[in-house]
Amino acid sequence: MPTLFRFVVTLAILAGIAYGTMFALVMFVEPRKGEMSVRIPPEKLNPKKS
Repeated sequence: MPTLFRFVVTLAILAGIAYGTMFALVMFVEPRKGEMSVRIPPEKLNPKKS
């Protein structure tokens, strides 16, 4: 039984670290906002049928 308890505690600690990392990313990283445009060649819009 102690090994199961140690395994569950290890998983809880890893989950806490992952949650803390995600929380830090949400709080401290600001996404860049801006317009994006991609040119599509006319051949891709109207493919020629053979």
